[in-house]
Amino acid sequence: MSTRRFLFVLGSARSEGNTELLARRAAEQLPADVEQEWLDLTEHPLPDFEDLRHDEDHVRPSGGSAALLLDATLAATDIVIASPLYWYTLSGQTKRYLDYWSGWLRTPGLDFKATLAGRTLWGVSALAHEEEVVAEPLIGALHNSAAYMGMRFGGVLLGNGSKPGDVLKDTEALTRAKTFFAQEAPLARFPYETE
Repeated sequence: MSTRRFLFVLGSARSEGNTELLARRAAEQLPADVEQEWLDLTEHPLPDFEDLRHDEDHVRPSGGSAALLLDATLAATDIVIASPLYWYTLSGQTKRYLDYWSGWLRTPGLDFKATLAGRTLWGVSALAHEEEVVAEPLIGALHNSAAYMGMRFGGVLLGNGSKPGDVLKDTEALTRAKTFFAQEAPLARFPYETE
């Protein structure tokens, strides 16, 4: 892929919430020739994930939200997980989307892992807590997912906000948003791996 294509996966239970506002501020800085696709998981809900790892009936989804999200994921050079910090980790909708990756890994003809290898995973999250260290479980989940998939990891853009629009008062987050997607994203490695 020569042209970058960003997929923004919105995992908030609230439309136009703080996480989405922060993600959109960061996306405004992308060059005009970079394609952007925005998919809201509340508008494209996935059914509960059924773990069929050891079954034989893995088939490519042919319609609905699963097919839409799969196709968008495969087409993206950069996947941005925009999930608020819910109980110190990813939202339920976001976690379900990542659970579907497990099934797509085993779907014949997809080569899901090989396709995503080398591409970049990013995160954006708003939290209603002054200490950003409480977001470590969310950051770790995304970082380790990228490491497992052989992807690059651009980190997580964090902002503070509880009530709608609060994040727009977080001047430090808005400043970081201006250059967030311009930074170099290294190949993700599990914490136990050494170079």
